[in-house]
Amino acid sequence: MGRVTARRPILRITADGTSRRPDTLAVEEPLEIRLGGRSLTVTMRTPGNDVDLVHGFLLSEGIIGSPQDVSTIRYCDGVDEDGVNTYNVLDVEMAAGVPDPGTRGQREFLTTSACGVCGKASLDDVATRSRFALTDSTVTVSAAALSAMPKTLRAGQRIFEATGGLHAAGLFTPDGVLLALREDVGRHNAVDKVLGWALTDNRVPLTDTVLIVSGRASFELAQKATMAGIPLLGAVSAPSSLAVDLARDRGLTLVGFLRGSSMNVYAGGQRITS
Repeated sequence: MGRVTARRPILRITADGTSRRPDTLAVEEPLEIRLGGRSLTVTMRTPGNDVDLVHGFLLSEGIIGSPQDVSTIRYCDGVDEDGVNTYNVLDVEMAAGVPDPGTRGQREFLTTSACGVCGKASLDDVATRSRFALTDSTVTVSAAALSAMPKTLRAGQRIFEATGGLHAAGLFTPDGVLLALREDVGRHNAVDKVLGWALTDNRVPLTDTVLIVSGRASFELAQKATMAGIPLLGAVSAPSSLAVDLARDRGLTLVGFLRGSSMNVYAGGQRITS
């Protein structure tokens, strides 16, 4: 699996005794995102689909709205102690006419694999307004189709199967066809990778899709869904209170505890049919 997994020796302790063996772990490395050579952010991520991650991040932050907003994106001078490129620095050149985020009060920040909105300057700056209105989406999803999506997502988690240590995000059609699946140590990175894939494939706004995530539905994931025009977010675990508040404010259908044939609908129940 290349750079996405690594082997480390461990001491295994069971009721039958102890043993030493190698274990397969998910890789976590920093990725620095630069705009025109200027550092914008550093995120801790699992390597792979980095270009998608950057496009999705810029979309989620409201910096871009289409793939045409990006002129070029390339790996640059991140090297290890042996002078070998680490592929951990991506530099983005914006297309002519795209506003520099530095002129709009955007912040520079460090993003860990656990937190996608750490470092925001104020609460008012957290809830970025999307350029895509969710009220434009008339999509509906049957409860049966929605219930089947987490199982499809889990079946596609190839790296999780090997490591047990990754989040996943999947983009589905309303009838349950999986369009894209991405895994990452950071749940927000997994979502950004899916959104970046959709953006570069000219699918945004995603007004006729469903986003399913393998863990909880935090505010940041609800925000990212709205920024891409996704009308329905489903999570295997619980949502946060702020995620529910945002969903109700923006017209996002938010479903939690999506397990088996049961689910909790926290907002936008009109999009779910029996």
